[in-house]
Amino acid sequence: MAKNENLHKAKKAKADEFYTQLSDIENECKHYKEHFKGKTILCNCDDPRVSNFFFYFSQNFEYLGLKKLIATCYKSRDINLFSEGKAEKAVYIVYEGDKNGNHKVEDSELDIKELQYDGDFRSDECKELLKQADIVVTNPPFSLFREYVAQLIEYDKKFLIIGHQNAIKYKEIFRLLKENKIWLGYGFKGGAGHFISKYQDIATAGDHREGMIRVSGVTWFTNLEHDKRHEELVLYKTYSPEQYPKYENYNAIEVSKTKDIPMDYDGVMGVPVTFMDKFNPEQFEIIGMAEDNGKGLSGAEAEWDGLNPHAIINGKAMYKRIFIRKK
Repeated sequence: MAKNENLHKAKKAKADEFYTQLSDIENECKHYKEHFKGKTILCNCDDPRVSNFFFYFSQNFEYLGLKKLIATCYKSRDINLFSEGKAEKAVYIVYEGDKNGNHKVEDSELDIKELQYDGDFRSDECKELLKQADIVVTNPPFSLFREYVAQLIEYDKKFLIIGHQNAIKYKEIFRLLKENKIWLGYGFKGGAGHFISKYQDIATAGDHREGMIRVSGVTWFTNLEHDKRHEELVLYKTYSPEQYPKYENYNAIEVSKTKDIPMDYDGVMGVPVTFMDKFNPEQFEIIGMAEDNGKGLSGAEAEWDGLNPHAIINGKAMYKRIFIRKK
């Protein structure tokens, strides 16, 4: 299995140039067609010259029944969608559908305007564009993920965005997940994505793709309803104290794999972060999260002893654990 060194390098350098494959966008967005109809879509981390998000929504504008498509370019290199020149100005582009009936997205159909500043999603002018949007769909900078989601919540926007599953452990993101304000989407096959990137790919030969970088643990975060999050997880294991030991410092039992959640245990259980991909709010309740990512997150029912914040079994700290209970 390839290591995730590429992601760590990008985060350290804050150089988040990962361009999403069209196939990955298609595979996820196909589940939300009813949400898109009649809506204004904003792709606010996307240069349309290279962005497959802009390409997907512009090419499927009529099929999805969109009202408007807006894309902002961070220091865009060109305001012509199909050329390779360079420009110093950031721009935003508005597309409102096929005007001449030839079923092609042409330059003449794009309303292209310069931005005063650099196109950063945090700028006032980009916030004004955000206010116009119904749904935001993009791959935001991983290094700014907390800030990006906070802005979407502040402006009460629907969204479908790519992030790393490590973000589940961020206390700001976890609270939103716990409160059922956001959830995971359908995700990437095998929990890993290949992104068009300038970074060197260190994936194993069988998983290497020329011109791309493999990033494991990527997923989709959204607040758009979809069927997958209401699928019941089939439980078949039975509880025994030997197989499911209790933590030394939390009132909960250890369940090391989501598939091993016992069907006959009604108390608090500690599960891996990857459980969130199977979380059904009708089947489970999220109690909290181990205290090693922020104090006060474990929940009263987990009864942390106030000492070691990690979940401990036989003196050994477990990986990050989320505390859940069956409903």
